[in-house]
Amino acid sequence: MNATPASDGRPRPTASGACDTQSPDTQERETVPRQKGGGQEAERLHASTVDFLEHPDAATAAQAAAVENLLRCWVRENDIAPPSLGVLRIPLPASGTGLLVPVHYWSPTGWHRFGLPYLDSGPHGAPCVDAVTLAALLGRESALPGPPSEQQTGAVAPEQLSAELGAAPFGGSGGPSADSGDLVGRVADSVRRTAEFIADRRHRPADDPDRFLAAEQSLLLGHPLHPTPKSREGLSEAEARLYSPESRGSFPLHWLAVAPEALAHDSAWTERGRTVTAPDLTSQLVGPGLALPAGHAALPLHPWQMRELRHRPAVAALLDAGLLTDLGPHGEPWFPTSSVRTLYRPGAPAMLKLSLGLRITNSRRENLRKELHRGVEVHRLLRSGLAEQWRAAHPGFDIVRDPAWLAVDLPDGAPALGLDVMIRNNPFGPEDDVSCIAGFVSPRPPADEPASTGRTPVVSRLETTITGLAARTGRPRGAVSAEWFLRYLEHVVRPVLWLDSEAGIALEAHQQNTLLLLDPEGWPVGGRYRDNQGYYFRESHRAALDQRLPGIGTQSDTFVSDEVTDERFAYYLAINNVLGLIGAFGSQQLADERLLLAAFRRFLTETATGPARLHSPLPSRLLDSPTLRCKANLLTRLHGLDELVGPVDTQSVYVTIANPLHS
Repeated sequence: MNATPASDGRPRPTASGACDTQSPDTQERETVPRQKGGGQEAERLHASTVDFLEHPDAATAAQAAAVENLLRCWVRENDIAPPSLGVLRIPLPASGTGLLVPVHYWSPTGWHRFGLPYLDSGPHGAPCVDAVTLAALLGRESALPGPPSEQQTGAVAPEQLSAELGAAPFGGSGGPSADSGDLVGRVADSVRRTAEFIADRRHRPADDPDRFLAAEQSLLLGHPLHPTPKSREGLSEAEARLYSPESRGSFPLHWLAVAPEALAHDSAWTERGRTVTAPDLTSQLVGPGLALPAGHAALPLHPWQMRELRHRPAVAALLDAGLLTDLGPHGEPWFPTSSVRTLYRPGAPAMLKLSLGLRITNSRRENLRKELHRGVEVHRLLRSGLAEQWRAAHPGFDIVRDPAWLAVDLPDGAPALGLDVMIRNNPFGPEDDVSCIAGFVSPRPPADEPASTGRTPVVSRLETTITGLAARTGRPRGAVSAEWFLRYLEHVVRPVLWLDSEAGIALEAHQQNTLLLLDPEGWPVGGRYRDNQGYYFRESHRAALDQRLPGIGTQSDTFVSDEVTDERFAYYLAINNVLGLIGAFGSQQLADERLLLAAFRRFLTETATGPARLHSPLPSRLLDSPTLRCKANLLTRLHGLDELVGPVDTQSVYVTIANPLHS
């Protein structure tokens, strides 16, 4: 008999001992040899051929997504080679056991597809390992000192291991650190929220008619190589529904009036050749009916942030002194975009990047003063003539500008952290087909399927676009995918390389920061970059950039050594963005990743040596180096690092991985 998933979404064993997370009416299975100790047993490890993300129970689908994320992180961060058979064995020396993981698809670029894992030492019929247990196991491994060959381990009975993980998942000698316990809690939070998002989207599949907003709300599963992509500790369930783009939340802003002596601001925003100040911009966004004290500026805040700020002594003192006046919530609703804290309102001339003291992925999302300066500085730099040069070479690409900001200073002149807003230009109309790459490639359920099917399909916008183009052109999906990818390289990647080549500015162009513009048929025609945090001004170009904009970098702290710039640029543009896109094509069975890697190599070769050669060092680095440095999101989380704190070269953990582009 086959057991159905429990209400908590954790997989349960079948009578034959296989882990059952498949739909009730689907019995097809594949078998792969099961290994124990040093030899093979006749008994087989059963792996469902059903995609667990399509399970009709949203909690089970969320568990499967979280397990795959953790396993992808572990495989990448330990540079694990592909298994020779259809099962991957991951040794767990700290626990005296190992994991057996069914491999449904092995990706040369890291977007693997896995079934749910078993403990190698577990009895026949034991349940599969769920995401929370997997996080505890991997955290325990990461806490061991020294290389695996030097780690002191001993076999632990499965019953004892389960008891230890359940009773004290992050205590004891040789066990995980406190940050491993933090990982476990955040994985649980991420799984719970992902399940809620999946269930909500299955019942309300229709997208918002505003195409930009619909795209921003589509990233249901998050970063496929992050252990806690949807963790938002500090939000209640009711708040999460209001403040999450995945649940299509919306809410009015909370407004403060700021006295002139506490106000800090800057603006390079122009209208009809006249600079518009940041206070004038926010006044335009308030809407009618809000009584603002004379001479004060209107400061918009996220409602959750205002609730948090009330308890900070510095903010309470500003309120008591009358330097801040609480005006309460007011105005039309704003919509959270994929970053959660950047808000959009259809028809408004600006978006607002607000401070939000929640930990989202690896950081508390409160604006830093240097980031506010950086946004305005980049806008002024582009207006120095650089933008005209860039548009002449690549008219379809630009940066979404952050040309103004508003903040509060304490009486001693120090910034009041958490009381600041970046005002971002909104260049998009409701009909513009623009999507961040992360949301474009993320699988999501399009609608409820009839219960009799026992599955809810997950389809990405990438898949529907390629399938539609193939149907219209009568060509195979693989051929369409290759052409689509080549156009993406020309219209999105080459312009980013141009900016590094000509100006010494590398962009942190990961998939969520990169916006793709499509023509009416679905082909790439351009792109936009967004993020006032993600700029690397090369130290080697300091003099040239200072000549363009005297004093550049003084307040923004944006100059970075070429060595660190090379490492970060290779990760964000090449590994996260382009190789991640290739992985999406492969894992969604749209194209052979090896062919797309070959196409990327040809593009890089032409960029590095052809007639239109660019002088960015990235193409040669990608072609020549057998290894690459790659951000390790799991290790960064286990080390408790906040990527917005400290020097740029120590904000996150990087590891060395094999370069899939290297011949």
